[in-house]
Formats: sequence, C-alpha cells, structure tokens
Amino acid sequence: MTLISDAAGVQQYLTFRMAGEEYAISILRVREIIQLDAITRVPSAPAWIRGVVNLRGGVVPVVDLAVKFGMEASGLTRWTCLVIVEAEYGGERMVTGLLADTVSQVMELAEDDIEPPLSFGTRIGGEYLLGMARQGNRFALLLDIDRILSMDDAHHAREAVEAEAAAALSAEAGAEAAGP
Repeated sequence: MTLISDAAGVQQYLTFRMAGEEYAISILRVREIIQLDAITRVPSAPAWIRGVVNLRGGVVPVVDLAVKFGMEASGLTRWTCLVIVEAEYGGERMVTGLLADTVSQVMELAEDDIEPPLSFGTRIGGEYLLGMARQGNRFALLLDIDRILSMDDAHHAREAVEAEAAAALSAEAGAEAAGP
C-alpha cells in the first residue's frame, strides 16, 4: 500500500480505541466520523457485521473489528462512534463503518516513528498491520484497512447492504400497496 506523505515524509493517522487498545488508520482513508445512531441488524450476516446504518440515504455496513479479530464484541456507550472509511477490496472502493470505542486524535508520524509489526503480543494477525506507531512512550497499532476484509468478507458486507436495501424497497412497496 502506498501512502501519500508531505515533503518531510510525515503522514497523518487517525487513532481510536477498541477493546482497550489504540489503533490507527491513515487519515487518507477516513471519510468522516459520526456519532453512533441506530444500527439495523441484517439476518444471516456474519457476527462481525453488526448491521447497517443509513448515511445520508446510502446504506453502509458496520464492522465490529473486535469480533473480526476474535475478541469480545464492542460494547456500545455514549462515546462509541463510527469511523467511516473507504477501503479497496479486489480493485473496488467500498465505504464501511468501523465501530470505535472512542476516537483519540490525529497523529503525525515520520517514517522513523513507525516500527515493524510485532509477530507476538497483539490480538490481531500481523497481516492486518502496517506497523506500530511510536509517539513518546505510547504505541498504536497501524491497521492496513485494505487487508482487514478479505474478498469473502467484502462479499458478506456487500450482501448485507443489498439485503437491507431490498428490505427497504419491499417495505416501501408494501406501504404504497396498502394505500392511505
């Protein structure tokens, strides 16, 4: 994955907390951060797809990375938010909402602030990590958002979106047929 950086080699990353750990993704992949609203569960979707949300008329799948990585499902609090990201899956761009316990900050990192990912001690596989961001005495795990979902995972997410869109159309058609 190639990231755009400024002349000094500094890149920006959005940091967020999930399951007690700090993670970061390239700010170039973040479209927006929104307050968590109603999530519509989609029957037969994998457990890591918590459902879908309506984002200005568009249906966006909500991914619980904690479940995806084999941890306990994220609890929903008043600080829980959705980080809306655009990732590339099999040559296609897909908008996805990532559940975050809290969003921390935007950090600027130079190349020498990034350590190679550890092969032990993290709860997620190294194939999902670009490295570990070091800022002072804190670390954040840098996620490779394009590798988080495999092609099968992207297919499940797309099916969840299509199922919700079909259900909405069906409900709308039923309401019109019933009349006033």
